[in-house]
Amino acid sequence: MSQRGFSVVALVLALCIIAGAGWLVYAKVFRDTGSSQVMRPGGAAVPVYIAPVRTGMIRDLRTFSGSLTPKAQFIVAPKISGRLERISVDVGDPVRRNQVVARLDDAEYFEQVEQAKAELAVARANVEEARSDLDIAEKEFVRIEALRGQRVTSQAELDLSRAKYNAQQARLKVAKAQVDQRQAALRAAEVRLGYAAVRATWPENGTDNPRVVGERFVDEGATLSANAQMLSVLDISGLRAVFHVTERDYPRLRVGQQAEVTLDALPGMVFAGQVSRIAPIFREASRQARIELELDNAQGLMKPGMFIKATLELGRAEDALFVPSAALVRREGDQGVFVVTGEQKARYVSVRTGIAEGDHTQLLEPADLTGDVVVLGQHLLEDGAAVRITED
Repeated sequence: MSQRGFSVVALVLALCIIAGAGWLVYAKVFRDTGSSQVMRPGGAAVPVYIAPVRTGMIRDLRTFSGSLTPKAQFIVAPKISGRLERISVDVGDPVRRNQVVARLDDAEYFEQVEQAKAELAVARANVEEARSDLDIAEKEFVRIEALRGQRVTSQAELDLSRAKYNAQQARLKVAKAQVDQRQAALRAAEVRLGYAAVRATWPENGTDNPRVVGERFVDEGATLSANAQMLSVLDISGLRAVFHVTERDYPRLRVGQQAEVTLDALPGMVFAGQVSRIAPIFREASRQARIELELDNAQGLMKPGMFIKATLELGRAEDALFVPSAALVRREGDQGVFVVTGEQKARYVSVRTGIAEGDHTQLLEPADLTGDVVVLGQHLLEDGAAVRITED
């Protein structure tokens, strides 16, 4: 064999040796990583961290997200059209009940009042004229009636006099009705003139707390139509926290139920509230119902539109058996815990859970479970595996 052929054979043998070594390393790694990491009974003790099974009260707390809305809100709008001459409040200003917040140009309505007064004066003059004519007609009728009794005048003259007298009576009634009509027109004109002073009005509710301007929609000089939006006035002495719940939680809510409300805008502060309204209908799109909480806002820290989290207690269990939630494991679709026995063995116990509060979960079955459960390292265990308790 030539020296060149010998070199080729040596190179092939070297490649074969390297490939074989690589295969052995790969097989070993595959065997080590592909094998189950669960310790079999009788194997080396698995280091685990444990916690005791405890008995006490556990609550079913649910937290819902929502937002704040004002206790009351309405829009201030003029009842008549006109040019806005002055607006005396702005966003954030306090407003009292019946306070004048804006004024419209009232020249046109002032002239209407003056015209109504003049027409009323004319109507009253017509009454006086009709009353005077009635007196004359009455005297003439009495005279003709006396003459007819003496047979000095004819029956036709008496009938004509009576007709004039009756006509004057009717005319007086019409004149008086016109006075009433003109008085009503004057009152209406005066009311319209009063509407030029736009007021923020709301019904009395036992308190006279001022409200605040939430929004302003117009500026001075704008020409407004009747019922055009000018201001938004809010009552923020009390607020409503609004959120929605699903069908699962809905039956467990009731009016008067207490709640704790927190806000991202006010970290570290907790506000007390209670359920005031539970909607009797679910939205078809979300299958959720509206819930409202009443909140006292005497200090004015909370504002409408803020994001809130409301925590409510939907249930509680006294003398409940509970374990850390981290102790729960699943084996072939079954839920359970590993209990450490006196022989330092891990015994798998199937459980049925109940209320979960924080990092703990209630155990409904078995009701007599005692001892310690594994909370760290249980993924390496099987029933009967040896364990080594560690504090690290």
